[in-house]
Amino acid sequence: MRAIPLLSLLLGGWFVLPAHADDAQDTLKRLAQAQQQQSFQGTFVYERNGSFSTHRIWHRVDGGKVREHLLQLDGSPQEVLRVNGLTQCVSGTLEAGVSNLPDPPARTFDVKKLSAFYDIKDAGKSRVAGRAATIIALTPKDQHRYGIELHVDNETGLPLKSLLLSDKGQLLERFQFTDLNATDLPSDQMLQPSADCKPVGVMKARSETRADSAPWHFEWVPPGFELTGSTSRIDPTSKVLVTSLMYDDGLSRFSVFIEPVSGATVTDIRTQLGPTVAVSRRLATPKGDAMVTVVGEIPIGTAERIALSMRGDDVQASRK
Repeated sequence: MRAIPLLSLLLGGWFVLPAHADDAQDTLKRLAQAQQQQSFQGTFVYERNGSFSTHRIWHRVDGGKVREHLLQLDGSPQEVLRVNGLTQCVSGTLEAGVSNLPDPPARTFDVKKLSAFYDIKDAGKSRVAGRAATIIALTPKDQHRYGIELHVDNETGLPLKSLLLSDKGQLLERFQFTDLNATDLPSDQMLQPSADCKPVGVMKARSETRADSAPWHFEWVPPGFELTGSTSRIDPTSKVLVTSLMYDDGLSRFSVFIEPVSGATVTDIRTQLGPTVAVSRRLATPKGDAMVTVVGEIPIGTAERIALSMRGDDVQASRK
């Protein structure tokens, strides 16, 4: 399931860096144009926690409309169709977990901001999927985020390979094209989902830019991470209102989910699968208990500290 959000990050314009940028303005210009102008199709492998999967992707930009079809080629069948960043249908094991919220709008790659938290440098040349690439290394300056090594196609600016690394240099996640065709436009047939691809209902989201505009807030978040949005929805299983808050530093992201538990027996969670961690704790409030869960590609110690700092109106923390 992790391959889908990873791909939206990698191919959605977040990680596209030019091979030879003389200044930040060149980076920003190419970043802004990447998703809206570059069509391609190809095959890539995804590795996490020692497990590998192979995927086929068709990505077409036509008249300002971005249409993307993703198909897993091995293991359990999985399929996704997205239009302008919004999931239209899914199949296989993805169905239960997919949230049909649009990706955040294309962002300015703020080199000055990122440079405060990452060392960004040209790390040499490579060759991936038969294509010449430039290696860009982003090394965190603190313990609250992971390092990233990007192998960027010299011709298109697309990421041919991405490695997510721990502070000890351990490989946490790999994304790598084995074949990329950026010349032939994907056809209508290639972008047509199968009959097994089930429609996903649209979920309304509201955008927040201030932490104090949401009913929940943190007493601490890692330096550089800012609130970029919040949503509320009725969980189809529990029928309760679930609030989610999204934070990022311009490169890394984490989300927080707050759900009333109404006296139900729940246990705290502390787990990690590859780079993805999930940490939860129970909060006692005057209106009842709530479960707070932090999920993201951040170190588990950082996620724990975030969860422990969650506060709401008249909330008293409780480790039950």
